Amino acid sequence: MDTFETFPEQDEAKALLRSALAEGPAHAYLFHGPRGVGKRRAALAFAGELLGDAGRVARRAHPDLYLLEPLGDQIRIDPIRDLRRDLHMRPFEAARRVYLLFGAHLMNEDAADALLKDLEEPPDYAVVVLVADDLGPLPPTIRSRCQLVPFRRLSQRAVKAYLSSRGLAGEQLEALARVAGGRLDRADRLLDAEAGKRRSVLIELARSVYLDARFDPGAASKRVHDLAQQRAAEAKAHAEADPPSDESPREAEQRIRRAARGAERDEVLDALDILTSWYRDLVVIAAGAEPAVVNSDRLAELSEDGSPDRSPAAERAAEAVRETWRSFEFQVQPGLALEALFARLRRELAAPARATR
Repeated sequence: MDTFETFPEQDEAKALLRSALAEGPAHAYLFHGPRGVGKRRAALAFAGELLGDAGRVARRAHPDLYLLEPLGDQIRIDPIRDLRRDLHMRPFEAARRVYLLFGAHLMNEDAADALLKDLEEPPDYAVVVLVADDLGPLPPTIRSRCQLVPFRRLSQRAVKAYLSSRGLAGEQLEALARVAGGRLDRADRLLDAEAGKRRSVLIELARSVYLDARFDPGAASKRVHDLAQQRAAEAKAHAEADPPSDESPREAEQRIRRAARGAERDEVLDALDILTSWYRDLVVIAAGAEPAVVNSDRLAELSEDGSPDRSPAAERAAEAVRETWRSFEFQVQPGLALEALFARLRRELAAPARATR
């Protein structure tokens, strides 16, 4: 079977990777696109083909595979220096060495500058694969030295097929496929009961901005922070419960910290996505375009809240949340950014149709 045959959609990316395997790889690739659409899986599959041992690569156990992930919300210069030192070691078993750098968009300026030196003149046996959720934070000099491999949001049809394989059907399948927003990682989280509870809390927060006369931006920010801490604790417990057999205490500590901090960041970004989708849906409902609603399982609340007089403010609110989401590229402090966001949302949304709950 073709290596990428089981991957949903992503025809352009798969064509580029098949061509690379047939004709010989370039020295550097940049897989880019939204989270949860298959970039990491594709990078590991590509590495497995390049090294000729998909099984060990999937287990991250091949001696000629080097994998770097963010420790928390940034990739700093020291891990890149370690990668650069390894880059000049010849292959142990395979004809080449493959370097996977997940979360490449989280490299700070010093890390990106350090990596650039070896992207300009890499060893002939090395293939570097950067995996980024967003091209924006990466310097043009990095992008120009890599072959770009684009990944897109998956269609609702593909997400429905995935959720159907997990046992969902009927109205629940339709609703979750919409809320997943073209991302399989979000679809997986929606199947988790705790994630469903967190989403409900966030939707109530989104509504309280314009329905609760006593709304407090600081308290709302703290609520999101508490949800992120809860998810971080879950990720930490999972990481502690399933340690690799050959890691040192220092490696274990770093792996657990990375899992917790990454989960915390993901929860904040997911929270912002949910807020954006809610305010967008208010605009959609006000325009009479109910079939385009994302949160289709909450139509009753949306129909109650989505009045034409609230629509312009909801549109501005959605853009405000998107701006905050983008600001996380620049490593702002989440607590301050969230409190400022909720204060802005209150200013935008409280005036048109304020009510006390």
